[in-house]
Formats: sequence, C-alpha cells, structure tokens
Amino acid sequence: MTDHARDLASLRDATDRLLSAAAALDNAAVTEPSRLPGWTRGHLLAHLARNADALVNVLQGRPMYASAEARDADIERDAPRPLDVHLADLRESAERFVRAADAPADWSRTVELRNGVTDAAARVPFRRWIEVALHHVDLGIGYELEELPPKFTERETAFLADRFTGRPDVPATRLTDGTRAWSTGRAADAPEVTVAGRPADLLGWLSGRRDGAALTAQGGTLPVLPPL
Repeated sequence: MTDHARDLASLRDATDRLLSAAAALDNAAVTEPSRLPGWTRGHLLAHLARNADALVNVLQGRPMYASAEARDADIERDAPRPLDVHLADLRESAERFVRAADAPADWSRTVELRNGVTDAAARVPFRRWIEVALHHVDLGIGYELEELPPKFTERETAFLADRFTGRPDVPATRLTDGTRAWSTGRAADAPEVTVAGRPADLLGWLSGRRDGAALTAQGGTLPVLPPL
C-alpha cells in the first residue's frame, strides 16, 4: 500500500540532496550539457521546478500543463537563468508541492497526469520523487544510480517493469537482481528471456539511462526497450 506521507518525507530528503549538490555548481556549469540528449543542466533544473508546479495542478484538479507546447516553452525560457535563480525557483516550487501534498485530502481518489495517464493521488509524491532522484543523476555532477536509496530503486524497477507489461514489442521477460524478481513484456506461458544484474544496472536499463551491457540475458538476447 502506498504511504504518501512517507514518500513525501523521502522526497524532501531527495530534494535537499539535489539542492545541496546543485549549489556547488556555477553559472557556466549550468549551461553545460546534462546526460539527457539536447538538454543542458539548466534545462533539467527548469524542468524540475515546472514539474513541481505541474503536480500541484494535478493534486488540485487542474490540467498538469496548459499544453505540451507550453511545457516545452517554459523549460526553454527558464533554462539559461543564473544558478541562484534556478536554485530559488526549485526550492520555492518544491515547497509549493509539499504544501499541496500535505493538505488533507482523499488520497484514494484518481488524478490525471499527462497524455491521459491516471493514477491514485497517493502515488503523486512518489512520482515527484522519481523526477527529483533520476534527474539528479542526469545532471552528471557525481550522483549515480548506485547511490539511490535501495527502496527507491526497488520500487522504481517495479514501476518501470509494470509500464512495459503487456507491450507486444517487448518479449516476455523476467528481471532479477539476484534477490528480487519482476516480470514484464508481452504475455507468455513462461518468460522467454531472463535478464539479471545489479539493481542499479537494471534500473538504468529500464529507464533508458544505461545500455544494458552490464546485464546478462538467458533464453534470448537482451530485449530492446521502447522509449518511455
């Protein structure tokens, strides 16, 4: 069962960690490429701030973004800002999200995100935690997938495996880190491929952040995953 209050506490820790790490940058570093193709670190910081406000919209029953074009335009507008402006915006938007997520509410209700995706309101803090944690890694400033909290890595691996479940373009696949196991891909009587590796490598492959070279595949080749 999702504990939104616990996830909110974990989100606060992840946000503080990100803000502390980003504060060690300078204006020049903000303009340098991130690990996401086509985005600078400034794009990532701008996206994180606007995503916090977008999730406030979700919790309060408004559309997440006015449009895909408006979302992209806001990120492009804000990306070149100086570091201190990015940090203030990220801190203030994070606080707005926490206030919205702390307010008494029916956490079992269904909310709508982007592109018609729906979820329980109680899962929104975890979705925000995903954004903060993985994009901290994407900044390329020394924080790696191996440093993510183990419980986060386990939950996000399960979350991503679920996203690929039933996809006809992904073979039936069993994932394992040697301790836990997940199933994903199209339905089959038995998994066609078993993919094994360290938790960080599995998460990196599922999230498109690693190529899977550190994983082993038995019963077939490593599946090619479609973009998230």
